[in-house]
Amino acid sequence: MSEDVVARFQQAAEAVKGLSESPDNEVLLKLYALYKQATKGDCEGKRPGMIDFVGRAKFDAWAALAGMAQEAAMEEYAALVNALLEADSA
Repeated sequence: MSEDVVARFQQAAEAVKGLSESPDNEVLLKLYALYKQATKGDCEGKRPGMIDFVGRAKFDAWAALAGMAQEAAMEEYAALVNALLEADSA
């Protein structure tokens, strides 16, 4: 894994905390899924039950990225955060 990619990912993970407004739920789920894929790899465990709406949505978003390389997830996460930061500063 490229040190440059890891550095950009870590920078993005810190920078996302500085957004002036929280992104919508769809973007938050994408960020969550990419972060988990980048740091843990493919989704594991049982899918949460029907009444755990948030847990189920997070699980599904992460599971949808199955097979994506961790480095690719890091790159996509950093690109998404950078786009959010640019939109936030505009």
